[in-house]
Amino acid sequence: MLSFHQVVSDDFEATNQLIIKQLHSDVGLVENIGHHLINAGGKRLRPLLVMLTARALGYQGQQHLDLAAIIEFIHTATLLHDDVVDMSELRRGRPTANASWGNAPSVLVGDFLYSRAFQMMVAIGQMEIMAILSNTTNVISEGEVQQLVNIKDPSVSEANYFEVIYKKTAALFEAACTTGCELAGLTEHRAALAEYGKCLGIAFQLVDDTLDYEGDTEALGKNVGDDLAEGKPTLPLIYTMANGEAEESALVADAIRAGSTENLTAIVELVKKRGGLAYTHKQAEAYADQAKTALAGMPSNEYTQAMLDLADFAANRNH
Repeated sequence: MLSFHQVVSDDFEATNQLIIKQLHSDVGLVENIGHHLINAGGKRLRPLLVMLTARALGYQGQQHLDLAAIIEFIHTATLLHDDVVDMSELRRGRPTANASWGNAPSVLVGDFLYSRAFQMMVAIGQMEIMAILSNTTNVISEGEVQQLVNIKDPSVSEANYFEVIYKKTAALFEAACTTGCELAGLTEHRAALAEYGKCLGIAFQLVDDTLDYEGDTEALGKNVGDDLAEGKPTLPLIYTMANGEAEESALVADAIRAGSTENLTAIVELVKKRGGLAYTHKQAEAYADQAKTALAGMPSNEYTQAMLDLADFAANRNH
């Protein structure tokens, strides 16, 4: 367990138990796929943010556990749908649900997780929390479509890329923080926590996109080069095309258009040589610093410290 999990270890365990309980369904396949996903582990950063935010603001109730489970269900539903769209075969070192059960069951169980999340939201009974999360799921869906439109398009701009990663990734980090704040009832911190969550999520995704070109399959739990194989124009590639010589840029652009890893070794070298990885890492560090700055007005306690540590982890992780 990473250090920032330890300060809420009891909450974390209680949330895991609640997730298992809420996965119950009379349809066996729903439970099988749900447990497959939940047991795959992962860092659970989004539910962790709910716990840390609520506790940092002095929340003493139990509904943050429900909220953490809701956030995890929304995230897991997006992963199920993502893996179908991307035709991914590996996630967190295990076969994806679509690889094991097929596309149709994966999509439908994703729908089940979304609807279960909304049932749990209603039970919490706070309209503002429902408003935040319904808006967020809409933004995530827009991001998914926008990313799909960008596939195999090497002309995608840096601004467009950042818009997509905000919608697809950072928006849920942001929602985890703002809903935790709403639950605690200290809404004067909401804008700062929204900024923290957004910047943390962007830093996290930026590093994710570098790991596709410098990680290792075992540590990542997915195949290195997967983004290129899917024709995703991520920031390391966008920067390399903008700063490479004509034939270098053409090599990268052709690989994106084809969704091909045939020249992966050469492209990895180019991304390093032309500064694509260094530039992306620098951007991640800048966003992590912005996240930490956003917490300046928060109460000083072990939970806020864990949130600062989490920002450092997001920018410097290798898995």
